[in-house]
Amino acid sequence: MIRRLHQLALGAKFAVTGGREGWIRTVLTAIGVGLGVALLFVAASIPHVNEANTRRGDARVPAASGSAKGFAHTDASVLFNPAHTEYHDDGIAGLLLRPEGAHPAVPPGLSALPGPGEMAASPALRDLLASPSGEVLRKRLPYKITASIGDAGLIDPNELFYYAGSATLSKADGASRTNAFGGHLDKVPLTPTLVALTVVSCVVLLTPVLIFIATAVRFGGERRDRRLAALRLVGADTAMTRWVAAGEALAGSAFGLVLGVALFLGGRELIGGVQLWSFAAFPVDFTPVPALAALVLLAVPLAAVVVTLFAMRSVTVEPLGVVRESRPRRRRLWWRLVLPALGVAVIALSPTGGLDRVTPDPDLVAFGTVLTLFGLAALLPWVVEAAVARLRGGPVSWQLAVRRLQLSGGTASRAVGGITVAVAGAISLTMMSAGIHDDFVRTNDHDPSRAQIDVVSQIPSGERAQRMIWDFRETTGVTSVIGTVETYATRPGPVAEGDIRPTTTLTVGDCATLAELAHVGSCKDGDTFVVHPTDDKKQAAWVDRSARPGEAVNLDTTADYDSSVEPLLWTLPKSARPVDSRPDPMGEQRSGIFATPGAVDVTKLPSAETKAMVKVDPELPDAVEYVRNTAAAIDPAMTVRTIRNVERDKNYASIQKGLRAGAIATMLLIALSLLVSQIEQLRERRRLLSVLVAFGTRRSSLGLSVLWQTAVPVVLGLAVAVTGGTALGAALLHMVDKEITDWWTFVPLAGAGAAAVLVVTLLSLPPLWRLMRPDGLRTE
Repeated sequence: MIRRLHQLALGAKFAVTGGREGWIRTVLTAIGVGLGVALLFVAASIPHVNEANTRRGDARVPAASGSAKGFAHTDASVLFNPAHTEYHDDGIAGLLLRPEGAHPAVPPGLSALPGPGEMAASPALRDLLASPSGEVLRKRLPYKITASIGDAGLIDPNELFYYAGSATLSKADGASRTNAFGGHLDKVPLTPTLVALTVVSCVVLLTPVLIFIATAVRFGGERRDRRLAALRLVGADTAMTRWVAAGEALAGSAFGLVLGVALFLGGRELIGGVQLWSFAAFPVDFTPVPALAALVLLAVPLAAVVVTLFAMRSVTVEPLGVVRESRPRRRRLWWRLVLPALGVAVIALSPTGGLDRVTPDPDLVAFGTVLTLFGLAALLPWVVEAAVARLRGGPVSWQLAVRRLQLSGGTASRAVGGITVAVAGAISLTMMSAGIHDDFVRTNDHDPSRAQIDVVSQIPSGERAQRMIWDFRETTGVTSVIGTVETYATRPGPVAEGDIRPTTTLTVGDCATLAELAHVGSCKDGDTFVVHPTDDKKQAAWVDRSARPGEAVNLDTTADYDSSVEPLLWTLPKSARPVDSRPDPMGEQRSGIFATPGAVDVTKLPSAETKAMVKVDPELPDAVEYVRNTAAAIDPAMTVRTIRNVERDKNYASIQKGLRAGAIATMLLIALSLLVSQIEQLRERRRLLSVLVAFGTRRSSLGLSVLWQTAVPVVLGLAVAVTGGTALGAALLHMVDKEITDWWTFVPLAGAGAAAVLVVTLLSLPPLWRLMRPDGLRTE
């Protein structure tokens, strides 16, 4: 062991004292390894990012009381009410606050609560309000900004969040009380299918990185092997040369670790402020989990040694030169097929289950995916070797490329192995996402053509509720409003013990509004109707028990349980016609008593709920924002929702966003790996290129040969990726009990791989022109 360590140290010394060529090879290896290590550190930081986001989000949640009566009025108590809104499809979260004592609780990120009419805003919200694009939003949040929320009070640096002070907030208006901040956000747990999707996503994104690192430690292999012949000449045996070569790779990987840590530390300052599909984090959040960081720091050097020793098995280093077996032994196919087949079988034979049935085993899913992807990477060299061995003839550029591939197809295969694995993984993920799409993205019976915004407000005054509808109708860009004032109506009189008092709903609106909610037919102000739902016979029977034409109903339900309150009796006219309900733009069928304002004086209602469904002019860009401004002016805590006929599961959407961000990082790494590998191969063939130019070979022919040398392995790799990725995707769908819905998902992904070849070739042309110079013929 001591002798082997000495040989490793000798190889590491050669890597840094071998002159310019040695340093170039070491630098290329360090760059390749460093890029991979930086991305692995980012991946190892994701658990800490999620934990930090959750911790900061929980820290600002008002604490909940364990008592049914809630918190008592104290010197530290604070009244609060959520005041969330949207602006140009960006969510803006906020809290209205009113202190009740001299020393109120203060949320994290603030030193004091904002006063009435004042606001503490996140830096991102502050910048938005100060920008020209925030002009409409400034009218919705007309508070004076007196403070910025610190990082401790924000989930991410791009979050739009605020605290606003209020002088009128009260429990009668729906506010809640707390005496501390630091609650808990309720989160919907991931379904078994989403757990499997997450596991597969992590494996698919990280496997190409591992393959690239294994490729990077073999950069400059041919020139290094020739240098090793000198060691044989001075007495080294074959085993020693292999360990010295491993030492050179170890040195390159060690420098790569240092470079990777530096890239990670510097890069997190840049990516900390970048937002990708709503994903962002503070730079400090990108802190690798210690165990995962230690695993990376140990595994990368170890992989460099193991990969090099394995690669040197097919190289014979003699004192007078290097022999790469002139007739290389045929690559064995059987074990290359066993790996992906076994991986697909592990997944396909795992316990199947849909959304709420058997939970797929994450360990089996990860193991099967890793086996499949590494098996495809191992299969590619055999496919390339078998394919190029049969190629003959063609233009000069084609013959140069084919001959080069026939001599060193393994090097080319390693270079495109990352693309093969990435595309195969992307195909399987896309197939799985398409198969489970309908479970998480559902269409509903909402009708956005009739209204685009739904507004609900608990207003304790019928007069205010009616005024709210008028305000919406006068808002810029509003074309119509389906506005109603609703309250409960109960049948007065004694109720038998154990029986439930017949109760229904009184809905007040004009004739145009009622016609949107029921088939009222002819209608004039003063009319009343008894509306029956068409989809619920039990509810229809309950309406008949509660709403009897000619009999009185009580419109103040507090009188039903408080004897000191006089009931507010109103007689349902005998002329009330029975009609059928009609689904509103939200797909809901309302029932009960429908009345026009001439039949019921809404200003006398002691409590009321206002519902308004607003239709806006699609030609006015900010029409929806004007409606939200009106709602905020009436009640900042009013619920305003956009009416959409597609519902997307939040967890599913979050995973997809993270997958897109990770896919971008992985594809960038693969493109860089191809470029670095291409430059390394060109540098290895500098003398050969100079000889070809000296003999009159056209530069265009050499440029095209570089394209073919990359394109042929990539095309073969894409064929392997499509086959293996489709099989893996089918196995994953079988595991979650879903059918394949799209067999052609590989087309855009294969196109992306082909585009990468073209881009890398174009970027490698400038180094190629510089290498094709006469001084490349100089030698010692």
